[in-house]
Amino acid sequence: MKTAFSIIIISFGLIFVACKSEKKEVTPSKLTEISKQSLKTFMVGKWETQYIKIEYQTYQKSDSSYVFEDDFSKPNSGRAQSKYVNNGTFTAWFKQPDSSKVGETNGNWKTKGSDSLYVDYQYSGKQVQVWYTIDQKENQFTGTVTYDWDNDGENDDTLIMKSKRIQ
Repeated sequence: MKTAFSIIIISFGLIFVACKSEKKEVTPSKLTEISKQSLKTFMVGKWETQYIKIEYQTYQKSDSSYVFEDDFSKPNSGRAQSKYVNNGTFTAWFKQPDSSKVGETNGNWKTKGSDSLYVDYQYSGKQVQVWYTIDQKENQFTGTVTYDWDNDGENDDTLIMKSKRIQ
């Protein structure tokens, strides 16, 4: 009787241990969560902006708001493109419909946490230093930042940018 009882206890123990040491399956949502942890790795490569929207709360110090939108996916429209390098530098330009590049600028970038992208570059004679909140989705991201885009001295303009990875 003691032997049968011992076998039952040992069997129960083995089953318990086997259940505990079972490998946990990585679900697609957990995989996305894991990939979001390394924004720095995610950002390295070439990107093309598909859509941009800037909401100006007090457009050029007026009491009026203004919204600028551009959908770069339209045929014969130019393309805003950029290349982020692992060494913390990037280049951005505007690709014309004839494939020529205009407005090329260089800058620096870094990340903080899983959703903050800092960029520092010159644009139209002004030094731009902003922190974007990045929402990653596979090979695309949406970036949001509040800044003084209309140069009226108020950091009250919100830019929303949707970009996709390109080759």
